[in-house]
Amino acid sequence: MDTPIIFWITFNVFVALMLALDLGVFHRKSHEVNVKEALSWTFIWIFLALIFNVIIYYWRGQQQALEFFTGYLVEKALSVDNIFVFIMIFSYFQIPTKYQHKVLFWGIIGALIMRVFFIFAGVALLQKFHFTIYIFGALLIFTGYKMFNHNNTIIDPDKNPLIRFFKRFMPVTPTLHEDKFFIKKDGQRFATPLFLVLILIETTDLIFAVDSIPAILAITQDQFIVYTSNVFAILGLRSLYFALAGVVHRFWLLSYGLAIVLIFVGLKMILIDIYKIPIEYSLLFIATVITGSVFLSLKFKNKKSII
Repeated sequence: MDTPIIFWITFNVFVALMLALDLGVFHRKSHEVNVKEALSWTFIWIFLALIFNVIIYYWRGQQQALEFFTGYLVEKALSVDNIFVFIMIFSYFQIPTKYQHKVLFWGIIGALIMRVFFIFAGVALLQKFHFTIYIFGALLIFTGYKMFNHNNTIIDPDKNPLIRFFKRFMPVTPTLHEDKFFIKKDGQRFATPLFLVLILIETTDLIFAVDSIPAILAITQDQFIVYTSNVFAILGLRSLYFALAGVVHRFWLLSYGLAIVLIFVGLKMILIDIYKIPIEYSLLFIATVITGSVFLSLKFKNKKSII
C-alpha cells in the first residue's frame, strides 16, 4: 500500500521535533543519566510507539497494525543486543557515563540515515527480484547461527577499517576533552577518542542493520511500516541503554533467544512461496521466545559473565 507523502513528512517532522527536544532541552548539558530518568524516557518511547500502533490500526487495519507491532518487537529485541556491544565499546575507551548520551544521540542520527537507505534498497530488491528473499532468509539463518557464539565478541578498534582510515588523515588526542569530538591545538585540528567511539557505534549499527532490516522485511514489505517501526525502536535505544546497562548482563540467554528469532524469520522468508506463516503466529512465536529467554535468564544465573 502506497502511503501519501504527507504522512511521511508528518512523521519525520515529529521525529525531528522529539530529537530537538531531547538534545536541546532535556540533555542540553552533558550529565549522567540515572536509571529513573532512563526508565521514564524508555516508557515514553514505548508509549508513543503503542499510540502510533493504535493509529495504524484505525487507519490501515488490523493486519498492518500487527505487522507494525511485530516489527517493532523484533527491532526492539535486537536493539538489546546492540547494548551488549555499546557497553564493551564504552568500557574499552573508559568513557564517563555523562558523555555517553551525546555519543549515542549522534550515533542514533547516523543509524536513522543508514536505516532509510537499507529499508528502501531492501524493499526495492524484494519487489523487483523476488529470488533475493531467499538470500535474505539464508543470511538471517546464518546470522542466527553465529549469534550462538555471541560471547566471543571482542572490541579491537585498531582492526576497524574506518578508524584505521580516519587516523591516516587526522591525528587523535590520547585523552578525552570533556564531551568534545574535535579540538584545536596549536592551530591544528585533532579528533578525540570520543569521536572514535562514535565511529565504532555507527559501524556497529551498520552491522546490525544488515541483520535487522531483512528480519523485519520477512514480516512486512510495506515501506512505511518498516520505516516507522525501525525509527521507534531506534529512538528508544538510548534510554533503554541507560536503563539496562547495569543489569543487561543478567539477560545472558537473550542472545540465544534472538538467534532463534532470526532463524525463524529466515525460515519464514525461505518458505514464503510454499507456506506463508500468518502474522499472528509469527508475533506469538517471537514474543514467546523473547519473553521466555528473559524469564529463564533471570531464573537461572549464568556461571560466567558474558561481558
